Amino acid sequence: MLRLKGVEVVYPNGIVGLKPTSLAFERRAFTVLLGLSGAGKSTLLRSLNHLVAPTSGSVVVEGIETLDETESLRTHRRQTAMIFQQHQLIGRYTCLQNVLVGRLGHYSMWRTLLPFAEADRRLALDCLDRVGLLSRALQRVYNLSGGQQQRVGIARAIAQQPSLILADEPVASLDPETAHRVLGMLHEITKQDDIPTIVSLHQVELAKAFADRIVGLNDGEVVFDGPPSDLDDVALDRIYERSTATAPEAYTTEAAE
Repeated sequence: MLRLKGVEVVYPNGIVGLKPTSLAFERRAFTVLLGLSGAGKSTLLRSLNHLVAPTSGSVVVEGIETLDETESLRTHRRQTAMIFQQHQLIGRYTCLQNVLVGRLGHYSMWRTLLPFAEADRRLALDCLDRVGLLSRALQRVYNLSGGQQQRVGIARAIAQQPSLILADEPVASLDPETAHRVLGMLHEITKQDDIPTIVSLHQVELAKAFADRIVGLNDGEVVFDGPPSDLDDVALDRIYERSTATAPEAYTTEAAE
C-alpha cells in the first residue's frame, strides 16, 4: 500500500539523512524502524508523508497518483496519523479538545470556525475510552503524566480514522514500564482496527516484543529487514556497530530473552 522507490534525503547543510532506499510497507503490519539516534529512522518515517521532502526518489501511495501535488499530499496526510515523541498536544486544552484536533483534517476551512459535530465528539470520547482516559476527558493535558499524555496522542491518532499510523519515537521519553504499556496499547488498538503502523524505536526489547517486521538502519542506510526472529547478534552488530557493553538494553539475544 506504501512504497519508497529510491528515496534519498540530503539536508541543506549537506548531511545525508537517508541514502537511496526502496521499501514496501504492506497492510496489517506493525513495522519497527530500529537504530541509534541519527541512524535515519525519523528521516525515513517523516519522508513517508513528506514532512521531510525527499531529495530524490518517490513515495508511492496506493490510490494516489503523486504526492507532488498539493491536493494529493493533503489527502495522504489526512489518511496518515502521526504520533510524536513529545506528544505535540496543546497543554491548555482538555484531553477531549486535543483528541478532537484529529478530526480537523475532515473539515473544510470555514467549517473549522464552527463547533465540532456531535458525532465527532462521541468518536473522540470513544477513543479516550479505548486508551483508558475517558474519566479525564475534561482535564487539561498539562496536568497529566507523560504516559497519559502519550495515550491522548494515541487517541487523537485513531480519532483521525487513518489508513496508516506513523509513530516517531513514541515512548523514548517514558520509563521502561510505562513505555512497554503505552506501546502495547498502540499495538493492540492498531491490530484491532487493522491499521498498518510504522514506529521508530531505539529499544531492541520493545521492537522484538511487538514488531511483525523490523527495519534496521545505520548511518542512513537499511542494514536489516526481516522478522524479529531473525534479529540475531550479527544483525544487531550491523545496526549498532558497538560492543555489547555499550549497546542499548537487550542488545544481545540472550538478554532479550
